[in-house]
Amino acid sequence: MGISKKVVDRMSAQLRRYKAALADAKSRDVNESDTVVIIGDMLADLFGYKKYSEITTELAIRGTYVDLAVKVDNELRFLVEAKAINAPLKESYVKQAIDYGANNGIEWVVLTNGAVWQFYKIHFRQPIDKSLVYEIDLLNVDPKDDQMLECFGTLAREEFTKQSMSAFFQQQQAISRFSLAAALLSPSVIRALRRELRLIAPKLRVEDDYLSAILENEVLKRDVVTSDEAQRARAAFARAARAEAKDKESVGVPAVPAAAADAQELT
Repeated sequence: MGISKKVVDRMSAQLRRYKAALADAKSRDVNESDTVVIIGDMLADLFGYKKYSEITTELAIRGTYVDLAVKVDNELRFLVEAKAINAPLKESYVKQAIDYGANNGIEWVVLTNGAVWQFYKIHFRQPIDKSLVYEIDLLNVDPKDDQMLECFGTLAREEFTKQSMSAFFQQQQAISRFSLAAALLSPSVIRALRRELRLIAPKLRVEDDYLSAILENEVLKRDVVTSDEAQRARAAFARAARAEAKDKESVGVPAVPAAAADAQELT
């Protein structure tokens, strides 16, 4: 994607300052209200939003007020659910944040205690679902870290658009542990793995299903192959593979059956 140098420089400089302020707040165990004040200042100083016109604590959702909302040109960009700085970000808080966003039709939600920031995308389907786009612990990160700045920078006033957020989400999903696991278990990678194994055992005879089972049960962590996120990632790869096969068929490129591919590998 690429975040502008102006945004990167501002965020890097402000993160150094806020890292000290957050450490001090943590040591003093400040309450939720005081943490919200710090987060509001961060939205202005780090992300560039206008403090008195674009950051509000007055957004009511079903009879209650969300902690912070960012609104530019009458368009809500994202909500912020804040907790006290020493409060762990429990699953019940995640649900609370997602419920606020879902009930107001907001696609992007931040859950944070000031130090740890979790950024979620809400999927408006039945039932409502969410994806954790990234999690950053500001007390344990280098303010000049490129990957962190790339993630945080997407929320900046100058960078945030529907198109840029959609592209960033797709990028993050593509390199998630669930997508990487799905890629490792795809037929083409299993065949490549078998070729590599034959470098040390030239007469190796092993079925794809057997290699897949070893990867699933003994190599990969269970959540990356059995969770809902894992199933969605594998479904995405299956759809992409079908689309690729259809494209090849439309231009007259014959598919190579697995058995034929095996024979080619052994020659």
